[in-house]
Amino acid sequence: MLPMGKKKRREREEKRDSYASQQGKKKRKNVLIASGVLLGIAAIVGISAYNFATMQTNVPGAPPGAGMLGDEHEHASILVRIFGDKFDFSGPAFQIKSSWIHFEAQDGTTIHRHSSGVTTGYLFETLGITVDDQCYIFPDGRQFCTNEDYTLKYYVNHEQVSDISEYVFEDGDRILITYGNETPEEIEEYLAELDAQPIVA
Repeated sequence: MLPMGKKKRREREEKRDSYASQQGKKKRKNVLIASGVLLGIAAIVGISAYNFATMQTNVPGAPPGAGMLGDEHEHASILVRIFGDKFDFSGPAFQIKSSWIHFEAQDGTTIHRHSSGVTTGYLFETLGITVDDQCYIFPDGRQFCTNEDYTLKYYVNHEQVSDISEYVFEDGDRILITYGNETPEEIEEYLAELDAQPIVA
């Protein structure tokens, strides 16, 4: 049997050891909880970053094949003449119909493209206009299609192309669309007019 003093000392030591052990367990538990919280935050940040990076290309209404919105900002000038009449895209019905590609600031000659991979055809689609290798069709149903008397023609930087619906323009491109039976001289006049149009960045 231990003397009274030694017994009390032993009890104090046991209490101290027990307290230290409890404190150590609490500390380990807190470290584990903090580590779990930090891992959870890291996982949330990682998932959010992935979702942000991928959602740009999976946004409802995004053009097919488009890159991230804002990954490019390119400008092109356009001139559309149907039977010699210039079509005006500066009205409210044709301004900023899509964040991806549009006319803006009441300007009807400069196209702004805000994403890679967005086609000129998609621009017209947002305006309710159909363009393909044969026809230019207005929202009201008026059709201007190539036939024996009249031809729909597309020019990009003075080069005639068969279709622009899948064309992704580069910065500074100039696009001419004509419908009628123009002479080569009239086409040259239209191209000169197109070249004189300012591109509003």
